[in-house]
Amino acid sequence: MNKMKHIITIMAATLTGIFLMASMALPQNCGNHPELSYEPSVDFLHLPAGANFEEVAGVALNSKGHLFVFHRGEHPLMEFDVDGKFLRSIGDGIIDEAHGLRIDPQDNIWITDVATHLVVKFSPEGRVLLVLGQKNKAGEWHQKYDIVLFDQPTDVGFGLGGDFFVSDGYGNSRIVKFDKDGRFIKTWGKAGAGEGEFNIPHSLAVDADGLLYVADRENSRIQIFDQDGNFIKMWTHIGKPYGLFITPEQVLFTTDGIAGCVFRLDLSGKILGSLGTPGKSRGEMGLPHFLTVGKNETIYVAEILNWRVQRFVH
Repeated sequence: MNKMKHIITIMAATLTGIFLMASMALPQNCGNHPELSYEPSVDFLHLPAGANFEEVAGVALNSKGHLFVFHRGEHPLMEFDVDGKFLRSIGDGIIDEAHGLRIDPQDNIWITDVATHLVVKFSPEGRVLLVLGQKNKAGEWHQKYDIVLFDQPTDVGFGLGGDFFVSDGYGNSRIVKFDKDGRFIKTWGKAGAGEGEFNIPHSLAVDADGLLYVADRENSRIQIFDQDGNFIKMWTHIGKPYGLFITPEQVLFTTDGIAGCVFRLDLSGKILGSLGTPGKSRGEMGLPHFLTVGKNETIYVAEILNWRVQRFVH
């Protein structure tokens, strides 16, 4: 009898541990903060007849309010007007696997391609202005051509005076800084979990003071640096950050791809609210990757698993 009671006790303790681990694995953060009041929409973009998005990796808005969608299918970079009407595709035949998408203050369009290991800058008209890296060649530095190479670069962030940063990325675990003409300035970081180390630096954002925010995804934190790469601080309370965006009002939005939600933070790191839950219905998210935020804090989320862009309006 005592033996049976001992077995039952062990089984109960084991089950309790399993339930505790399972509950810890579930997305807890979204429900622990004020819920943001938004109305979701998934049918606001009008694709050409017969066209579909595949895995949607990035979204960005230009100064006209046009939405650009970066996805892993045919015509990977598409532009839509403010009414959701399809206008054009850009970079057909150039892009292999969409990842990061940014539009700079001059409306130039920047993409990162993790398959070809390239960063490409397009003019507002869609012409290639700058190519960083060498197509289909992964590495850190090309000795023959004396140029920077990347290993699956993930995103671009715009610094002060025209300088910009590249998060590099899945292979190299570093940040690379360039001047406005694409000349190499410096690099920092390596694989690891210490300050200034990374485990997939996945997204970048720069605030009005020039501080660089890095979504250190697999370390479940955001690291913050000055323009020279000096470590300032880190936040470790925001789940797994996938995408980052800072509004002109200096509010930071981030996606947690695993928890299936979006967080709204001030620049002290305080979470002001959240929205979303994993799933496929309207208002739910399937691996929210990157995001952009427009007027009145309208949020556009790129979803990898659901092959769509979802819009959230106040």
